[in-house]
Formats: sequence, structure tokens, C-alpha cells
Amino acid sequence: MKLEVEYLTQEHLTGFENYKYSCMDTSPISIYITHPFWNKVVQFCPRWVAPNVLTFFGFLFTALNFVLFAIYDYYLYASSDDQPAYPLIPRWVFAAAAFNIFVAHTLDGIDGKQARRTQTSGPLGELFDHGLDSWTTMPIAVCTFSIFGRTDHSVNPLRMYFILWTVFLNFYLSHWEKYNTGVLFLPWSYDASMLGTTVLFLVTYIFGHKLWKIQIYGDISVSELIEILLYVSAIGSSVPVVLWNIYKSYRDKSGKMRSFWEAVRPLVPLVFLFVTATMWIIHSPNNILEQDPRIVFFAIGTIFSNICCRLIVSQMSNTRCEVLPWVLFPLAVACVVSFISPNLDLQSMYLVSALAFIAHIHYGTCVVRQMCRHFRIKTFSIKNHSD
Repeated sequence: MKLEVEYLTQEHLTGFENYKYSCMDTSPISIYITHPFWNKVVQFCPRWVAPNVLTFFGFLFTALNFVLFAIYDYYLYASSDDQPAYPLIPRWVFAAAAFNIFVAHTLDGIDGKQARRTQTSGPLGELFDHGLDSWTTMPIAVCTFSIFGRTDHSVNPLRMYFILWTVFLNFYLSHWEKYNTGVLFLPWSYDASMLGTTVLFLVTYIFGHKLWKIQIYGDISVSELIEILLYVSAIGSSVPVVLWNIYKSYRDKSGKMRSFWEAVRPLVPLVFLFVTATMWIIHSPNNILEQDPRIVFFAIGTIFSNICCRLIVSQMSNTRCEVLPWVLFPLAVACVVSFISPNLDLQSMYLVSALAFIAHIHYGTCVVRQMCRHFRIKTFSIKNHSD
């Protein structure tokens, strides 16, 4: 039985053939710190190393963090001092996490530069890069949660769930913006959050998690301050900037000039995912978010990455975005089942998580293989390279 599916239509492939990369990065951190650093680092990378290898290894370093914290802090209680039944996370795990995030950020920063050095830039590299980035939004945020724990000067899993959605929203809107404007305006928050996360892990390794068990102002703890900053960053700056850039593209007739419905079409799967998942979590008969927050975050993060990848495919190929990808329906069905049979509540989430993981891996693998066949290239090697 043939397991491979051609998810890309001929319209997609033709759109990829005509694709031209357009990006704008005005972040002071990027201009004055990260890009100069990456320009130096990429010089040490052999020219025979394919850019996608750098991208994939960067993703693996982030995935390794998620696995490490799942081993030592599965239920996210380890840094909660009022939960002595859960052993503390070994200090070296925080050091490893800081190293992994720093390396992942660096590899993600030099893959495009390596592509230009080796003259292998193309739509596959960008799709591969941003597709994997969409999946790393979840583990980076969840691993950071382990610094503070679920109780004791921290936020509860439900608030963490909404924090996670703030991260999702920032990432998704930047690609929705490009879907309508044709230009990827890189958010300032990306480099700041990656460097900030690295520092948080490093400081926790040096001083321990108790350093964060303080009140900053009144009853506001460090974790709550970070929560506030994330909301202010997303709602107070990112969203208005995205809407302004889209408005300007219509005003100046420099964007795709889609109708209103076609312009907002990519938001439908995001809203569907948010509403369905949130209804299930809030009204869960057995409070699955309290029982196993990690599996909930993993399932929602994987489904989010899948619909985000489909949006990226559409905006890069200049094709119509899918309204309701099928990966959303197992979540909706499981949500209904959980209310009909409350004893299957948590088991339904495990099943959704497994299905989402398999479906996403299958989608990503098939899309990459199909593009490789179409463009007659290989994912992890460079043809006719020179040392």
C-alpha cells in the first residue's frame, strides 16, 4: 500500500516556481546583534553542508529540550516548592536547555545565509524553515514553564494555555500578514524571546529556580510579569502592526488585493482550533488540563503547526488557503466524545495527540518529498558542491 500522498496540486507547484522571497526585518536586536553574529558564524560552516541540515538540527535541539523536561518534569510541578512529592529538576538540565536554545536560534539564523553562500536558495528551504519554526513555538514556551512550575509564584495551566496561544497568535499573524501583503515582516519579539529564554535558563542554572519565587510589584510575581509582557507585546504591538501593514498594502495597492473574505480566510482554521480546544479544556468533565497539561499543549501545538504549514504553503505559492483542514476534525469529534463518555476524556486527548503527530509528520514529509521531485533537488544534500 502506497502511503505517500501528493498534498500539493499543480497550482501549488506552479506558484512555488514563481515565488520570490520578500522579507523585512527591522528589529534592532537583529540588525545590531544577531545578524552580525550569524554572519561570522556561517563562515565556519563548510560549503558542502546543506542549509536544510542546519534547519533540521536546529529543530532537533528544541525537540531535545522538550524531551528532557518531559523526563524530569512531566507534570510541570518540579519547580513548585509546595509540591514536595515531585523532585527538583537537576541544575544541568537548565544549562543544557540554555545551550540547546542558543544553538537552535543560531542554526535557524544561519541556514538562510548558508543557502545564499552555496547558491541553493529556494522555496523548499523557506518552507522547511518556517514549517519547523511553527512547531517549535510550543516546546519553547512549555519548557520555559518548567522554570516557574504550576503553583507557588507562578501561573496555573489554564493561564499557561492562553500564554501559549499568545505565542501562536504572533507567529500565525505574521504569515497571515504575508498572505495578504506578499512581504514577511519579521516580528521584533522573535529574537528577543529566544535570547530572553536562553538567559532565563542560564540564570536558573546558576542561581536555581528559587530566584524567581519573588514578588516584583505588589502581588505580581516574575512569571506573572512575563505573562503581562507577552500580552502587551501581542495585543498592544504585534496585532496593530500586522493590521496596519495589511491596511497599507490595500491603500497603496502593493499587496495581493484579495477580497475581504479571501483576506480573512486563513483565520478560520485558527479560530476553529482555538474555540474547539478551549471549549473542551474549560468544560472538560475530568479537567484534562490539570491532569496532564503537557499532552494538551503537545496536541494543540502540533495541530497549530499543521494549519500554519498549510497557510505557509498557500502564501508562498499564492494559492487559496484551506478553510478547514481535516486535521481539525479529530479534535472536534474527540471533544464531543468526551462529553458523551466522560470516562474517555483524557484518553481522547491522548488519541488526538497521536493522530495529530502522525498526520503532521506525514504531511510534512510528503510535501517536502513532492517539492524535491518537482525541483529535482535533495532535502539534505547539495548537488555539485565545491569545498
